[in-house]
Amino acid sequence: MRHLKRTAKLGRTGIHRNAMLANLVCSLIEHKRVITTLAKAKAARSVAEKMVTLGKSGTLHDRRLAVARLHQEGAVKVLFNEIAPSQKERRGGYTRIIRMNQRQGDAAQRAILEWVDLGAVTETPAET
Repeated sequence: MRHLKRTAKLGRTGIHRNAMLANLVCSLIEHKRVITTLAKAKAARSVAEKMVTLGKSGTLHDRRLAVARLHQEGAVKVLFNEIAPSQKERRGGYTRIIRMNQRQGDAAQRAILEWVDLGAVTETPAET
């Protein structure tokens, strides 16, 4: 029985899933929006929002926790210097998921994962 087990498995081992979600969140931080499947977007949303919560306090310990989770120091710098200060007044809900059409090859539901209050994005979203 899977009672109280909320983790989306996504058909991967735990190590692979954590690495994939970390890379997806780093792409979100770098490009401000990503196109992915709906299941991955829902799983990455919680990781991204927890990282913003760490960035809002901005202590050295929180920065080290973020680097340990994301494994990319450049993305953590952008998170702590640009994204977290812009979300300072919000109490949660930093990301939004916009559903798109189905993918042609396997009919997987696609979605856009993006930040809520970062304004208009001029570049094209990164597709993962």
